[in-house]
Amino acid sequence: MIELRNFSYTYGTAEKPALKNITLDVRKGELLLVTGHSAAGKTTLALAMAGILHHELGGKIEGRLSFKNRDIKDFDGMKELNRHTGMVFDDAESQLIFTTVEEEIRSGLENRGYPEKEIVRRLNEVMELCEISHLKQRAPHTLSGGQKQKVALAATLSLDTELLILDEATAELDTKAVRKVFSVLKRLKEAGKTIIIVDQNVEDFLEIGDRVALLEKGEIKSLKNPADFAAFSEDSAQFPKNSKQGYSRPQKEGQPVISVKKLTQHYGEFTALDNLDLEIYSGELVAIIGENGSGKTTLIKHFNGLLRPYSGNVTVNGLDTSRVPINELVKNTGLVFQNPDNMLFEDTVEAEIAFGLNNIGVTGSHAAEEISRSLELVNLKGKEKVFPRHLSRGERQRLAVACVIAMRPRLIVLDEPTTGLDAEESDRMMQLMKRLQQEGHTLVMVTHNMQIVKNHAERVIRMESGKIVEDSENRIQGSVQKEIKFAEEKCTEGKYAEGGVRA
Repeated sequence: MIELRNFSYTYGTAEKPALKNITLDVRKGELLLVTGHSAAGKTTLALAMAGILHHELGGKIEGRLSFKNRDIKDFDGMKELNRHTGMVFDDAESQLIFTTVEEEIRSGLENRGYPEKEIVRRLNEVMELCEISHLKQRAPHTLSGGQKQKVALAATLSLDTELLILDEATAELDTKAVRKVFSVLKRLKEAGKTIIIVDQNVEDFLEIGDRVALLEKGEIKSLKNPADFAAFSEDSAQFPKNSKQGYSRPQKEGQPVISVKKLTQHYGEFTALDNLDLEIYSGELVAIIGENGSGKTTLIKHFNGLLRPYSGNVTVNGLDTSRVPINELVKNTGLVFQNPDNMLFEDTVEAEIAFGLNNIGVTGSHAAEEISRSLELVNLKGKEKVFPRHLSRGERQRLAVACVIAMRPRLIVLDEPTTGLDAEESDRMMQLMKRLQQEGHTLVMVTHNMQIVKNHAERVIRMESGKIVEDSENRIQGSVQKEIKFAEEKCTEGKYAEGGVRA
């Protein structure tokens, strides 16, 4: 179905190619898994196979890429290609532009000219399939990251295209939702669909995959069947092991850094947070977990004033977040968004970091020192002049972290800090978090990565339906332990595995 012959691609302002001499055939009805470290070229390859490089982005293209025995550049733009191809991007939010979930799905069906009866049938079918029927009238911007991914997937599935490309489409989903996507894709494959899954951690889908392409620095390093790839990954994995030994969590003393009293938040008629009480103290490293839509992101947006309480009270470093201006709160609280693209808008990497520093009065040589320090900490040294949108998802995630830590806030809040990062990079990111903690920062992270929780969190808060249902300290217990045990069991089976707002 897809043929690439000595295909190379260089982004418009880049000095080096993102893809180099790719030769690959994707057969009709195949489920191909594409993986590799951050910045390996995975997303660029997905964009190429969808036709977006040729018809939307431009850049320097060499070699040949054909779709259905036809040179992809000969198609009449994306309008014609989209009749055959559906893609869920690594940034699901960028695909959501309408006022309700129903409209997001309905719009594509209406553009295809389906009769109303067929539109309603497909609409109801995919919403039930992706378990989002209860979100039908919700505004997409009020949804959690995982819920947005489900909506983007539903909108794509509703069009029933013969080729489906998923770029990190499960990165923000909880374990239950990943299992559901697995079953959906298995059914689609059995129906003859061609599926390409691009992901840092393809272990979730090895059971239904036909081949695994491993990318490295823009080239295909290996192309293996899933069994051989699993054996190769196990033999070659040399990621550092983590231990909590040697670190003693500070005792609770004095006033809490974060104090939440009877916090309630609504989105229209939907109750996102329901009468929450919470205290977090200086020097803690706290993980907040829970299924998609449980209220995790809504909670942390109150820590720097992005959301103001419907009722109740939130104080951070003694500041009432309902009364203090945001530009004052962000001097104390750095928030790294779930989607790093919501933070990035400058023309270069160094300008992104300088923006926040300038707004808190750090300029000149002092700013240059902080930029250099933060880029070195997140392993982006040498990328100072790169256009941020040309970075990989994992690199953009690290840049967002650099923007926050450069300002040295007392409290650092991270929403899914390891999304888009491979296992080695995730470990490196958490080692950085531990270092910042030991320097005196308080860290709160929202995550679905239970291995990260097990290895690094000293306190675990689990949310469900807008409530805190468990808060365990210095150990992992109860249903939290059950979630981790489930994830580890699936990893063993080879089926499922988990991998500041600026002033």
